[in-house]
Amino acid sequence: MRDLHDRSVVADTHNDLLDAIVHRPVEAWVPHFRERWLPQLRAGGVNLQVLPVFIDDAYRPEGALRQTLRMIEAAHRIAEVDEVRLCHDGTAIDAALADDRIALVLALESAPGVGEDVELLETLFRLGVRVASLAHFGRTALADGSGEDASGSRLTRAGVAAVAEMERLGMMFDVSHLGVAGVEHVLELATRPVIATHSSARALRDHHRNLTDEQLRGIAANGGVVCVNFFAPFLHESDFRIERLVDHIEHIAGVMGIRHVGLGPDFVKEVLADVTPPCCETQFIEGVPTDRFLPGLEGPAGLPLVTEALLERGWPDDDIALVLGANVLDLFRAELGKPKH
Repeated sequence: MRDLHDRSVVADTHNDLLDAIVHRPVEAWVPHFRERWLPQLRAGGVNLQVLPVFIDDAYRPEGALRQTLRMIEAAHRIAEVDEVRLCHDGTAIDAALADDRIALVLALESAPGVGEDVELLETLFRLGVRVASLAHFGRTALADGSGEDASGSRLTRAGVAAVAEMERLGMMFDVSHLGVAGVEHVLELATRPVIATHSSARALRDHHRNLTDEQLRGIAANGGVVCVNFFAPFLHESDFRIERLVDHIEHIAGVMGIRHVGLGPDFVKEVLADVTPPCCETQFIEGVPTDRFLPGLEGPAGLPLVTEALLERGWPDDDIALVLGANVLDLFRAELGKPKH
């Protein structure tokens, strides 16, 4: 099992470790990454790590752009560590992997620092951002998140402009967290493949953060990839075992085809412990508890368990390698950082 895992490209398309890093003093950013996160990524066999820039509501609206820039700066600083490399396109990712470096890719989650100023997407692209979503759970100037599904809202005018600008630049559109009508709107507009960096199957767990089979088919037809979220309460109401994660992987592969599935773990246990005040340890978000996790998959070191679980289900080695990271790598090679002609 470990041999298969180690010889595969393992891509994690959503780890909020930057959030944990920037909650520390600036001088601790790089040491914390080197001492705490890098060993976990290596233990999990991670070769390609997408780093979302997530801005908490406390910074909105005035401080959102400032915090966005701080998190981007943190990413550039940790990229100075010898074992990782910040990558802007597929060629750079391949070079990093060839040098046994972990390829880091910067992403925006919700982009509150942009607001209606869509021209800032080009500024952020120059700083290395290559993936972006337009909403979290709530409403932004660009779109509604899935928590606002009752509104039936599509993208705003600025959101439509943002899709066009991202496609022009070569910044991939992330539909995770976007409301149902927003996903439909994006798929109507998109002329390039999209990605869902951390979303699971609504057919198995009826929560608005998950994608319906219709949405899955639409993303597959668009040429995109859906990366399955590991957050236990989004996988099942009460059965928090790795088997339920495999159920979602198998369902999404069955609906979309094996070439359209990846992994977007969203490992939040350690991040939440770092950023949540001691007074508020037990929390709920969008109706689910934030303190329930898949045993052994609380962080990236547990990723070999996914390979083991898929082998136990009888998956062929080649299909496992596709889901572990080859599908995401192929998508990034084709789309990441490439301007529209």
